[in-house]
Amino acid sequence: MADGVVPHFQNDRGIEMIEVGAKEFQCIGARPPFDHPHVYLDMGHETEIVCPYCSTLYRFNPKLDAGAAEPADCVWTPKAA
Repeated sequence: MADGVVPHFQNDRGIEMIEVGAKEFQCIGARPPFDHPHVYLDMGHETEIVCPYCSTLYRFNPKLDAGAAEPADCVWTPKAA
Protein backbone atom coordinates (compact mmCIF):
# COMPACT_ATOMS: atom_id res chain seq x y z
CA MET A 1 0.00 0.00 0.00
CA ALA A 2 2.76 2.42 -0.89
CA ASP A 3 0.17 4.72 -2.47
CA GLY A 4 -1.52 5.64 0.83
CA VAL A 5 -2.00 4.98 4.51
CA VAL A 6 -2.21 1.34 5.54
CA PRO A 7 -5.74 0.62 6.86
CA HIS A 8 -6.11 -0.57 10.46
CA PHE A 9 -8.84 -2.92 11.64
CA GLN A 10 -9.93 -3.98 15.13
CA ASN A 11 -12.19 -6.62 16.60
CA ASP A 12 -13.65 -5.36 19.90
CA ARG A 13 -16.67 -7.61 19.46
CA GLY A 14 -14.62 -10.78 19.09
CA ILE A 15 -16.39 -11.88 15.92
CA GLU A 16 -14.89 -14.73 13.90
CA MET A 17 -14.63 -13.06 10.47
CA ILE A 18 -14.29 -9.51 9.17
CA GLU A 19 -14.58 -8.59 5.50
CA VAL A 20 -12.09 -5.93 4.40
CA GLY A 21 -11.47 -4.02 1.19
CA ALA A 22 -7.66 -4.21 1.41
CA LYS A 23 -5.26 -7.10 1.07
CA GLU A 24 -2.54 -5.25 3.05
CA PHE A 25 -3.49 -3.82 6.44
CA GLN A 26 -2.81 -3.86 10.16
CA CYS A 27 -4.76 -5.76 12.79
CA ILE A 28 -4.67 -4.19 16.25
CA GLY A 29 -6.91 -6.69 18.07
CA ALA A 30 -9.24 -4.67 20.28
CA ARG A 31 -9.22 -0.88 20.52
CA PRO A 32 -6.51 0.68 22.72
CA PRO A 33 -5.72 0.23 25.51
CA PHE A 34 -6.69 -3.41 25.02
CA ASP A 35 -4.94 -3.81 21.66
CA HIS A 36 -2.32 -6.42 20.82
CA PRO A 37 0.88 -5.54 18.93
CA HIS A 38 -0.19 -3.90 15.67
CA VAL A 39 0.65 -6.61 13.13
CA TYR A 40 0.98 -5.97 9.39
CA LEU A 41 -0.90 -8.59 7.36
CA ASP A 42 -0.51 -9.17 3.62
CA MET A 43 -2.86 -11.60 1.85
CA GLY A 44 -0.76 -11.67 -1.31
CA HIS A 45 -2.65 -13.72 -3.89
CA GLU A 46 -4.96 -15.26 -1.26
CA THR A 47 -8.38 -13.92 -0.24
CA GLU A 48 -8.19 -14.73 3.49
CA ILE A 49 -5.69 -14.38 6.31
CA VAL A 50 -5.80 -15.09 10.06
CA CYS A 51 -4.22 -12.71 12.57
CA PRO A 52 -1.55 -14.64 14.51
CA TYR A 53 -2.34 -12.70 17.72
CA CYS A 54 -6.15 -12.64 17.99
CA SER A 55 -7.10 -15.35 15.45
CA THR A 56 -9.51 -13.03 13.62
CA LEU A 57 -10.18 -14.28 10.09
CA TYR A 58 -9.99 -11.46 7.55
CA ARG A 59 -11.63 -12.03 4.18
CA PHE A 60 -11.04 -9.77 1.17
CA ASN A 61 -14.19 -8.26 -0.34
CA PRO A 62 -13.42 -6.40 -3.60
CA LYS A 63 -16.73 -4.53 -3.35
CA LEU A 64 -15.47 -2.61 -0.29
CA ASP A 65 -13.23 0.46 -0.44
CA ALA A 66 -9.63 -0.17 0.67
CA GLY A 67 -10.16 1.34 4.12
CA ALA A 68 -13.61 -0.17 4.69
CA ALA A 69 -14.74 -3.23 6.62
CA GLU A 70 -17.93 -5.18 7.20
CA PRO A 71 -18.97 -4.73 9.94
CA ALA A 72 -18.08 -1.06 9.53
CA ASP A 73 -17.23 -0.52 13.21
CA CYS A 74 -14.17 -2.76 12.78
CA VAL A 75 -12.29 0.09 11.05
CA TRP A 76 -9.84 1.84 13.40
CA THR A 77 -8.22 5.19 12.69
CA PRO A 78 -5.05 6.01 14.62
CA LYS A 79 -5.17 9.42 16.29
CA ALA A 80 -2.62 11.94 15.10
CA ALA A 81 0.15 12.61 17.59
